[in-house]
Amino acid sequence: MEEQREMGHSLTINDRRNGTLTGILDVLSFDANEILLKTCRGMLTIKGKELHVSRLELERGEVDVEGGFDSFVYSQSMDKKQKKDAFMRRLLK
Repeated sequence: MEEQREMGHSLTINDRRNGTLTGILDVLSFDANEILLKTCRGMLTIKGKELHVSRLELERGEVDVEGGFDSFVYSQSMDKKQKKDAFMRRLLK
């Protein structure tokens, strides 16, 4: 976990339509309305419309996203049970 904290994290948004993120460890899920990312600073949920991951380079910890952004919410890392529950909630929608 200490290695993950040393990686820098940044979020750059242009016109609420394009975003570039660094310090990304994993993309846990994504659909047209929500993207869930594991960053070196915790979980990041991006909500919006017509969301799309246009570039993903996990080796470099970089992600580009496009779409109509409504919110960016940070939270603590999810444990395995929380991930499973989140996945099940999305399936049952």
